Amino acid sequence: MSRSDTTKPASAGAVVPAAERIEDVDVSSEMQGSFLEYAYSVIYSRALPDARDGLKPVQRRILYQMSEMGLRPDRGHVKSARVVGEVMGKLHPHGDTAIYDALVRLAQAFTLRVPLIDGHGNFGSLDDGPAAPRYTEARLAAAALAMTENLDEDVVDFVPNYDNQLTQPDVLPAAFPNLLVNGASGIAVGMATNMAPHNLVEVIGAARHILAHPDATLDELMEYVPGPDLPTGGTIVGLAGIKDAYATGRGSFKTRARVSVEAITARKTGLVVTELPYLVGPEKVIEKIKDGVNSKKLSGISDVTDLTDRTKGLRLVIGIKTGFSPVAVLEQLYKVTPLEDSFNINAVALVDGGPQTLGLRELLLVYVDHRIQVVTRRSAWRLARRKERLHLVEGLLIAILDIDEVIQVIRGSDDTAQARARLIEVFDLSQVQAEYILELQLRRLTRFSRIELEAERDKLRAEIEELEALLGSPQAIRTLVSDELAAVADRFGTPRRTVLTEAKPSIAGAGAKKAAALEVQDTATRVFLSATGRIARVDLTAGEVEVGESGAPRMSPVVRRSKHDAIRSVIDTTSRTEIGAVTSLGRLIRFSPVDLPVMPPASIQLAAGVRVADYLALPNRQEHVLALVSLQSDRAIALGTRDGVVKRVTPGDWANKPDFEIIGLKPKDEVVGAVQGGDDDELVFVTTDAQLLRFAADSVRPQGRGAGGMAGIRLAPGAAAIFFSSIPRDPAGEVVVVTVASSSGVLPGTDPGSAKVSDFAEFPAKGRGTAGVRSHRFLKGEDALALAWVGQAPARPVSPEGAPRTLPEAGARRDASGTPLDAVIGALGASIA
Repeated sequence: MSRSDTTKPASAGAVVPAAERIEDVDVSSEMQGSFLEYAYSVIYSRALPDARDGLKPVQRRILYQMSEMGLRPDRGHVKSARVVGEVMGKLHPHGDTAIYDALVRLAQAFTLRVPLIDGHGNFGSLDDGPAAPRYTEARLAAAALAMTENLDEDVVDFVPNYDNQLTQPDVLPAAFPNLLVNGASGIAVGMATNMAPHNLVEVIGAARHILAHPDATLDELMEYVPGPDLPTGGTIVGLAGIKDAYATGRGSFKTRARVSVEAITARKTGLVVTELPYLVGPEKVIEKIKDGVNSKKLSGISDVTDLTDRTKGLRLVIGIKTGFSPVAVLEQLYKVTPLEDSFNINAVALVDGGPQTLGLRELLLVYVDHRIQVVTRRSAWRLARRKERLHLVEGLLIAILDIDEVIQVIRGSDDTAQARARLIEVFDLSQVQAEYILELQLRRLTRFSRIELEAERDKLRAEIEELEALLGSPQAIRTLVSDELAAVADRFGTPRRTVLTEAKPSIAGAGAKKAAALEVQDTATRVFLSATGRIARVDLTAGEVEVGESGAPRMSPVVRRSKHDAIRSVIDTTSRTEIGAVTSLGRLIRFSPVDLPVMPPASIQLAAGVRVADYLALPNRQEHVLALVSLQSDRAIALGTRDGVVKRVTPGDWANKPDFEIIGLKPKDEVVGAVQGGDDDELVFVTTDAQLLRFAADSVRPQGRGAGGMAGIRLAPGAAAIFFSSIPRDPAGEVVVVTVASSSGVLPGTDPGSAKVSDFAEFPAKGRGTAGVRSHRFLKGEDALALAWVGQAPARPVSPEGAPRTLPEAGARRDASGTPLDAVIGALGASIA
């Protein structure tokens, strides 16, 4: 209600307001409206990122203002305080602390998977905050240029700043899906967001797939993005929560530190931590370990030493007392300390100005729609500019061709306006062309300038034609977006750091009271290495799994066959016994299978295993694991190389090293096969020119670790060995030879080629160092073997991703031609039967 009163003068000469208006309002309504306005401001202008570029307003303003300041990667750093002042004064009228905190986060490599700011100075750590902005310096990182590129080509809308004196981009062009790649965190009013970082190459792969297949399912997208890839590495255990988060936008997963058991001294063993869960610092871990030891929740720990430095990176050494199992102590640490931590995903972001909870598919769709719009607007802007320039060039060419008459018209005019009008009338020019001719400089009147203008005209016409064709084809725009994403992935992509496993989180139950109950039992287990590079294990019970004489697994009738992938190598061991992995670079890497994903014997799914390159942290992309071997067996390890070299080395006292060379390779040579067998076996080589050689293993005398081997097969010029293995001299079952031929001139994975399955008995044995016999006759267009495999039937072909493929029927002659295939075979291996 309202009330109006007229105030009378109280005394002569007094000045009193003529009228006074007082309104009575309901306090609850006023508070509700004001709170809603405040909440909307916090949600939209502060706490939540935009789903298109993955940035909060303050982050977007920092990157844009630094771009306007010219702080490119090829220029020097400037004081962070200067950047903060520019952002605060022009775009973000809030506290300098909030701006600097946002700037620091954009520069922290342990927070973002792809940092957007190149910081110089103390930008903090997981345990300590950064130095003051007057002590640090900053400039844009190379990836930030990809976020802000083409801003001057009308690719996004610009909105006024807080005082309507300047403008700022409503969203950045974002050449890569920043929200998924770098994650986000923020607390708004009544809602919050928390998103994990991902691998740039994997996310872009999913974005390109959804561009090509808009109806792609979540399972298809997870083939490209299997899970988060955290900046600090570590291991994610259990993937069910990740799939929930990708489906609904909400979920959780647990991360574990990367821990290895190493000999600290000759008589002391310790746990060495080289990677920690996301956003967990070493000082926090040390503090929790000390608290656990003091409260008797942890036992068996003698000391903790932080050996982290800039050269070796994180290295936290936890000493184990004599008589305690390192594995049991580690399980206690997983339970009590942040060596095992949880991460809750709550994928809330702004879409069309409002907060939404988005799954993986929705996030990718929002991003690709944004990029399609950016590329469309950029192409339209470039088309308009080129048309404008072509219009001027054509007018200038008219003037140059009739320059004498142009000069006469201009000289005969009284003023500029009359000259412009006469030029338009005489030469049929537009006003813009006439104005441009009037501004023509005399030095442009040379013959060479005319040639340049004609070349520019032709180029502009070609570019206009291309741009019009592009804008007229939505599919062409999607293809261009996909190609640009691929270029970004090639430029900024890095290998995955976080290992994904289906292993259960800490086995230490919440009700465990004794340390002994935490020990991992040393159970019998079988470790499988797949042909596509995945590794997993099966815990054995009596009668479930047997091994044939050839070393291939043979399951009981209750065990179903694997639906995916093929077996490259298999070994029987125990869960806590160290075994060896032989790589293509001639290294043997020791490891324990205790942390491998455990598959049920009744349904072996090798696709659920972990990538062996991630599990062993192979530093070289070109290095891959060829075989698993026992370090306790006295059977020799046979190796064959691409150059036809063979070597046998007997396991022995190989020192307590995590990895070491077992063959001295020549430059550009690599191991193509490795197998552990006896003296009665036969060794087999297959080469690219379809030669197969089998010879007795005892013709190769064992050598020491550093030896380079001896001649195994004599190669023809230009040929190379592509397969090496061993076969028992008297195998229990049928042994087959599988060869897949193709053309060396086509891209790998594009030509299915032809395949043939022959009986191994048809190939005569020869002596070591000879050339072998023909194993495949090439069809027209074929000139080399792409794949070969020799082993106990049935052979199992798979695609590069591990999906099953089919082979022709067995029984072909050894030198016959192959049968054309209808799909590409990526790998060959043994089958679980």
